[in-house]
Amino acid sequence: AAMADDATPDEATVQVLRDVANRLRIHSIRATCASGSGHPTSCCSAAEIMSVLFFHTMRYKQTDPEHPDNDRFVLSKGRAAPVLYAAWAEAGTIRESDLLSLRKIDCDLEGHPTPRLSFVDVATGSLGHGLGAACGMAYTGKYLDKASYRVFCLVGDGESSEGSVWEALSFASHYNLDNLVAIFDVNRSGQSGVTPPENCTDVHEKRCEAFGWNTYLADGHDVEALCQAFWQAAQVKNKPTAIIAKTFKGQGLPDVENAENWHGRPVPKDRADEIIKLSESQMQTDRSLLPKSLVEESPQISIMRIKMTSPPAYGVGNKIATQKAFGLALAKLGRANGRVIVLDGDTKNSTFYELLKKEHPERFIECFIAEQNMVSVALGCAARGRTVAFVNTFAAFLTRAFDQIRMGAISQTNINLAGSHCGVSTGEDGPSQMALEDLAMFRSVPSCTIFYPSDAVSTEHAVCLAANTKGMCYIRTSQPETAVIYAPQENFEIGQAKVVRHSDNDKVTVIGAGVTLHEALAAADVLSEEGISIRIIDPFTVKPLDAATVISNAKATGNQVLTVEDHYREGGLGEAACAAVSGEPGILVHQLAVAGVPGSGKPRELLDMFGISAKHIVAAVKHMLMN
Repeated sequence: AAMADDATPDEATVQVLRDVANRLRIHSIRATCASGSGHPTSCCSAAEIMSVLFFHTMRYKQTDPEHPDNDRFVLSKGRAAPVLYAAWAEAGTIRESDLLSLRKIDCDLEGHPTPRLSFVDVATGSLGHGLGAACGMAYTGKYLDKASYRVFCLVGDGESSEGSVWEALSFASHYNLDNLVAIFDVNRSGQSGVTPPENCTDVHEKRCEAFGWNTYLADGHDVEALCQAFWQAAQVKNKPTAIIAKTFKGQGLPDVENAENWHGRPVPKDRADEIIKLSESQMQTDRSLLPKSLVEESPQISIMRIKMTSPPAYGVGNKIATQKAFGLALAKLGRANGRVIVLDGDTKNSTFYELLKKEHPERFIECFIAEQNMVSVALGCAARGRTVAFVNTFAAFLTRAFDQIRMGAISQTNINLAGSHCGVSTGEDGPSQMALEDLAMFRSVPSCTIFYPSDAVSTEHAVCLAANTKGMCYIRTSQPETAVIYAPQENFEIGQAKVVRHSDNDKVTVIGAGVTLHEALAAADVLSEEGISIRIIDPFTVKPLDAATVISNAKATGNQVLTVEDHYREGGLGEAACAAVSGEPGILVHQLAVAGVPGSGKPRELLDMFGISAKHIVAAVKHMLMN
């Protein structure tokens, strides 16, 4: 009987759902009036959808919004935040009076949702991100938690122009995410004009079907039709479901409904009172409904303090590329903890992930060549602490997902990104494959830790530290084989540099990382034959950079520092070192970095041509000592 009730609720339930939708409208109008800003019309088109989802379809604990077995809800059209806050006020999690502090500096109810709120898993508002994150949550539920919680994502028709939405549609159908429901709120109107297919719901329907989704058209203001559509979605196996809801922006607001130029504008106070009275006159109950109870079946997991089962198995002097060592370290970490997952952008054969894929196929998520969606999926997988996610591709292609990375920081996520093939040492493939901007990008991301290991041992330590570090981490790895310089039992910590070569009469401190650290060591050998000794520092983390070690060694070497990096000058290692010593008078920092767009060639030739090889380090040191 319960199943039939879900599909066709009785008249009393239908009336309560209609009344709740009206209350959600009233809350949204009051909150945006009080703040003098916001998007009440975007809220009103979704009022019935939210009422049915939160008080008929979804299973969750109101008292515990982060419970692992709750159904997930992602508001991809983040500007409709007030209607989300209103739903949680109706559920009793937010005080109704707090809605009136919307967008105020001392209130967590921000203009767009962020995880400062317990019931928000990922920040939204930069459009086109929510469905990818919902895919990550659904993948985790189906393949890793093997639990029955479902994921619902409300997508605006305006944001459906974003390519990342299409990437997510493709991903969900490839992985048969039958626990995922996307609701397209087709209200015809964007920020400044009409959205491309207008109210042509059949265009949205055909697109979703072409991507392999099970699709229903529904009147988004008819609570019975919505109940039916959500019930049907739950019966379908092996396909995600899209509900194309035809709605009107500002539904229920006389003269505003479906009218132009109301986007992002609160209703004037006198009009608001009128509209609220009108809405109240249509309401027949003041009952609210309790959400359905959930099934507790997600496994208990621990992702704290993950340790490798053995020390790194490399001997000093072995030659191995850091990007290969990274793949090996990840497979090893995957054996140490069953929640370590890897997301890859079709680069597994050149980044050594087959190892993990062979051992744990469900923990290797092939995202294909869709880097924006790959980062969003990782955010979803890592939400509520369900996985330790590593995202991997060529470092150059992570720049494509910078918006998703930026929103990840706002989401307070713990995902780890790894970029291989960095700098001109990538060689013959040419400049499109060489990451020369990635340090600048990740240094600008708040609370992001940047690891730049220089050998296989430090790479393995970086992987383990990243897995245990709060906030976003980035690991930069290189293609050329380089010698192992650290013993397996060496201890590594975030923000702790290593002085890898020093004597009492060093004249200059040289800071290198990755391939340039090895160039610096080669330069030191050449210089010592001429009676000049230099000190060499491996920063290990570029952010936070170990300023104390840089400063104390600079002072011990005549206040002379030389940085050398396989990256553009702007925003890289050199500028990080300059920032670190900026409070110390008299320290001079000379920088060697890649200038201009490189071409193809052998790595060795390119390091020479772009002035960051051993011979250029030798010349720079002599020049500094002459002056």
